[in-house]
Amino acid sequence: MNYRQFGDNDFKVSEIGFGAWGIGGVAKDCKSYGPTDDSKSVQALNKAYDVGVTFYDTSPIYGYGHSEELIGKTFKEIRDRIIINTKVGYINYQGDQDFSPKYIRSSIETSLKRLRTDYVDILQLHDPPIQLLIKDDNIIIELKKLKEEGKIRVIGISTSSQEEDILAVQKFDFKSIQINFNLMDQRALFNGLFDACTNRGVGVIGRTPLCFGFLTGKYTSKDNYPSSDHRSAWSLEQIDKWANAIKLFTDKKVDQFGETSTQVALRYCLSYPSIISTTVPGMLNEDHVLENTITSKLGPLPDHIIEEFKQIYRDNKFFIS
Repeated sequence: MNYRQFGDNDFKVSEIGFGAWGIGGVAKDCKSYGPTDDSKSVQALNKAYDVGVTFYDTSPIYGYGHSEELIGKTFKEIRDRIIINTKVGYINYQGDQDFSPKYIRSSIETSLKRLRTDYVDILQLHDPPIQLLIKDDNIIIELKKLKEEGKIRVIGISTSSQEEDILAVQKFDFKSIQINFNLMDQRALFNGLFDACTNRGVGVIGRTPLCFGFLTGKYTSKDNYPSSDHRSAWSLEQIDKWANAIKLFTDKKVDQFGETSTQVALRYCLSYPSIISTTVPGMLNEDHVLENTITSKLGPLPDHIIEEFKQIYRDNKFFIS
């Protein structure tokens, strides 16, 4: 496993991280990737650590805390050897949020108990309205208090709008940001976000590197998803677009490189080492871990392939409005 500096923060992270949304399972009304087996989840976490993964991305909304609990249980004896990123803001799967200082403090204290630790390395505001942060100084003040108290090391943000990402990086002293970045979503390359992060020493976490699994080549537009799988909420038109995109990007490259579609897609995300500190594919079992993490040994894609993939992105529309 290779490791990268996390912005201008004082630690490095594995360039392949562990996306822990899926292992949270489907408690109550939450959706992820369907039901899970905790024993397999713990095996996956242990295998990830064994092959060098040090970065673990979670949230209290993932399984309503179950993802955090599994990470805490698995790594309680080696806490100082891993980097934990968790979040705050969402209170349910209906999209309700709370960014009040009182809730932020209560949420992180509960997360610390689940994670069996007295600090988290990174705490990210989970998809906050940027205008709220601009209007209410108390949110950032509370985060800085928690940092001063030693409960968090780095303050960050994770949003779904890259326009708001840019604004957040420009207006606030966030040192961590989590963004969508994959073959079908390369916006950050062209809209100035990566440049803004680099100029300010922000550690960048690339999420959805496999676009919800569709860049693995293992799903088709004819697959059915249970109601507990968040992909069941996407339109058939969108799923068809994503499922067929693999033919544009990775089919020929799989034959050329002798790799899986997953590995070609992840190698693209690893091809920006000066920008992206870590990319976090979801992992539900040991097989996922091994297929994903071997990509670190394969390294970035050749320059001409990178440029080809950029052009494919420019020439196509992968998201249905």
